[in-house]
Amino acid sequence: MTHDHDLVLRPTAAQTEAALNPPPGRNGGDLVVETLAGLGATTVFGLPGQHALGMFDALRRSDLRYIGLRVENNAGFAADAYGRITGEAAPLLLSTGPGALTSLAALQEARAASAPVLAISSQIPTAGLGGGRHGYLHELPDQSASFRGVVKSVHTVRSQSQIPSAIAEAWTSALTVPHGPVWVEIPQDVLLSETPVPVVTGGDAFPEELPPRPELTAVAADLLSRAERPAIIAGGGVVRADASGKLRQLAERLQAPVVTTFGGKGAFPWTHPLSLQSWLEDRHTTDFLEDADVLLVVGSGLGELSSNYHTFKPRGRVVQIEADLGKLESNHPALGIHADARLALQALLETVEERTDPSAPARVREVLDKVRERIESQELTLEQDVLASVRAALPPGAPSFWDMTILAYWAWSAFDAKAPNTMHSAQGAGGLGYGFPAALGAAAADPTHPVLAVSGDGGALYSIAELATARQYDLNVTWLIVDDGGYGILREYMTDAFGQPTATELTRPDYVALAESFGVPGVRTSPETLATDLAKALAAPGPSVVVLPAVLRMFAPTHLE
Repeated sequence: MTHDHDLVLRPTAAQTEAALNPPPGRNGGDLVVETLAGLGATTVFGLPGQHALGMFDALRRSDLRYIGLRVENNAGFAADAYGRITGEAAPLLLSTGPGALTSLAALQEARAASAPVLAISSQIPTAGLGGGRHGYLHELPDQSASFRGVVKSVHTVRSQSQIPSAIAEAWTSALTVPHGPVWVEIPQDVLLSETPVPVVTGGDAFPEELPPRPELTAVAADLLSRAERPAIIAGGGVVRADASGKLRQLAERLQAPVVTTFGGKGAFPWTHPLSLQSWLEDRHTTDFLEDADVLLVVGSGLGELSSNYHTFKPRGRVVQIEADLGKLESNHPALGIHADARLALQALLETVEERTDPSAPARVREVLDKVRERIESQELTLEQDVLASVRAALPPGAPSFWDMTILAYWAWSAFDAKAPNTMHSAQGAGGLGYGFPAALGAAAADPTHPVLAVSGDGGALYSIAELATARQYDLNVTWLIVDDGGYGILREYMTDAFGQPTATELTRPDYVALAESFGVPGVRTSPETLATDLAKALAAPGPSVVVLPAVLRMFAPTHLE
């Protein structure tokens, strides 16, 4: 009798030939790129450094496409966006010490947003490992310790034979839900030494599925079927699981209103009769969700931004579906279901009973009318017009990447993403500089759509060097820079708190002239001409910059009331 575990995959003739007669001149770096190619990678991001040259030299002997950015943190943001768009693990090649550490903020964002990034860094030579003080360039007592609290998993290589398995293990970790960044480090001498290890010709690595426990979905289905006022909060987990279709089916079967979190933009149709849109920073929405007798939370941990700054206090039963075990019931008691959103929603669709509730659309309209009245009472026409112009200019299928800037804060609540996985921002970790380099990564992932990046002038200064990257690779990204002469949102926060701002004003360059110095077309626009200028830039191939001098204001918060 033959058992499944007795089966062995036999190498093909071509694989046998490659193993027995490897090409000359291969080193440890070749094992890295061969493993990546075997796993299905086609594009890598990064920035070379002295200890990592073995990997970068091997790239020229491979078919992998290399996108080189000017700052490691920006390379991390580009890989993050590539992972979000494709759902694949995006390789990020880095050098030791300063190069590696410069990527930390990007990896923090990838972890917070569950973006699959496979960071591979060099290390000092093997003789210097172990916490010694040998004085090697870039030496740290324990480089991996700097990443252990940021990434999902850390994988340290000590010999060439470990490279294929370590990278495959990291790849699996990055793509097992919840997705996230992982860290592999390989000493310089291991990368540079000629290798006797055969050519890596295979490398299938299958992420583990995370199905829900059936006894839990049975209870959840019963609660939702018997609910009088069910409601749904849809988070980024719905988008990442490609589960928006199943979410819509469930909401319609239950007649349950749906609000999407800022990370879950596009998970539910914006204009659907059951759509509460994304007005989470509004007390009217908070009150409505608190009144639900059964609240289904899918793919969200109900963190600070998703809970109106922790003022949300549900009065009914909460059912929480979340792939990150640590987020289950981390903020509110719930029936916690540790599962991938798609698999859990499918289980609910198979067991939930259909409800009828003719009043649900009317109750949704009532909430949205109250929200609109509150916003209109604050004389924020400029801000709404600017956001509407961006929406009008951006083609429906085109992705957008938003930095931490006032217009992005508006977009979190008020922007119609049109489709899932098209609007992305740095709201996971909240660092500056995300928008433009992330857009470059998205353009590398899918050149068939134009990509929009939105930054304030403060955030833009983090990313100016990547204009050279955009031009070098002719990436189809239009960068909208809203220039208000400083850190606009911090200016507002400080003025509200202390009566006047400090350290928020910036001397900045002429962004149009600066873009043109990189060979990137630039145009200065106005609120009145923004829609036309932005649409024209997005329609033109290659990179472009649109600068909008404007001072925007935020709508008044409700969590302080």
